[in-house]
Amino acid sequence: MTLTVTPCHDRDEWDDLVNSSGGHPLQLWGWGELKSQYEWSADRVVVRDGARIVGSAQVLLRTLPQPFKSLAYVPRGPQAQEADRGRVVEALADYVKRTHGPIGITIEPDWEAPFSPLEKGVSDEDLAERIAAPSSDWLADVEAAGYKRSENTGLIPRTLIVDVTRDEDTIMKELSSSTRQNVRKSFKAENVRFGLVTERADLDQVLAINKETAKRANFAVHSDLYHEQIRDFMGPASQLIAAWEGDEVVAFVWLVVSGKTAFELYGGVNPRGMKLRLNYGLKFWAMKHVKEQGVERYDFNGLLNDGISDFKRQFAKHEDMLVGTYDKALSPLFPVFATALPVVRSTLKHGVPAAKKTVANLKNDPKATLAGAASGARSKASDVKARRSAAKWNKLG
Repeated sequence: MTLTVTPCHDRDEWDDLVNSSGGHPLQLWGWGELKSQYEWSADRVVVRDGARIVGSAQVLLRTLPQPFKSLAYVPRGPQAQEADRGRVVEALADYVKRTHGPIGITIEPDWEAPFSPLEKGVSDEDLAERIAAPSSDWLADVEAAGYKRSENTGLIPRTLIVDVTRDEDTIMKELSSSTRQNVRKSFKAENVRFGLVTERADLDQVLAINKETAKRANFAVHSDLYHEQIRDFMGPASQLIAAWEGDEVVAFVWLVVSGKTAFELYGGVNPRGMKLRLNYGLKFWAMKHVKEQGVERYDFNGLLNDGISDFKRQFAKHEDMLVGTYDKALSPLFPVFATALPVVRSTLKHGVPAAKKTVANLKNDPKATLAGAASGARSKASDVKARRSAAKWNKLG
């Protein structure tokens, strides 16, 4: 039977569907509302086989300079069972092309890669071999539907996901010995507490720590307004957790939470929090907190070869790999845009205006813009550094 794709216009109905199907927090209604404040629009669609729902997806659409028109993007979606994934993504692409006419569709599903879990610290070379290994049946179905694997990744597929359905002692045993000590020490520290941020003054302290952490780790941050809108648009799904010493916020982790998954958006710690090792206790407290809500998975949101990722790796003896980024061209212009995207992202480290200028220049002379920008990027940084910079931004901001 031919699948049907219809839009959903009711927030409660949509969020219930995402949560009941094990969907990711970035597929919740509020995330689409947040992105709609920043040059995106959201279309939430339900895929049915007769009366049976077989899939769903929150599709974000980004307007691009002419002649590209727009790009469709599905962050950590769609939702679909393995047997239905190939036909769901095919029906989704057909609907998007017919309804919105973008140059292409990019999906970054919250689906585990079809190979065994990763040992902690597995090399990039070994990882590449596993990715290149024969696909599973469902991934072959996705590829047969016209989707191709892409290195233009927005959300990092290599990550750490902790199963928080287990008892706390079992989770604690997977921590490195020094991490266990730091967690226990932080829980015993005097005049220290952990909890949800509810006061404006505490939010201001969090935002200050976020900027301080970004400066120390050399990555960019969104505006204060953007962070406030996460809270406002996501509602209870936005959970900002902090560690206090007295009245001072010294560390935080900002989660978005669906029925099954807690996903770290941001985290930070100030010098006092580092001295007390409260960022260790905070992570474990956050895992306990979402476990009490019935959440099953705590996703640390991406692993790179940097200090922040080294800190994350202390909380488990394994790593996880999601299936990654897949594109389907819906216009002959898509290959030009796909070539441009890494260049645009690399310019983001010099500021959003510079990135927008690079995109705009493509309108007049795509080949010259790509050649000049790529040459400049090679003179300033290695390809690895460019990928790291790109990964810290979610699909052009």
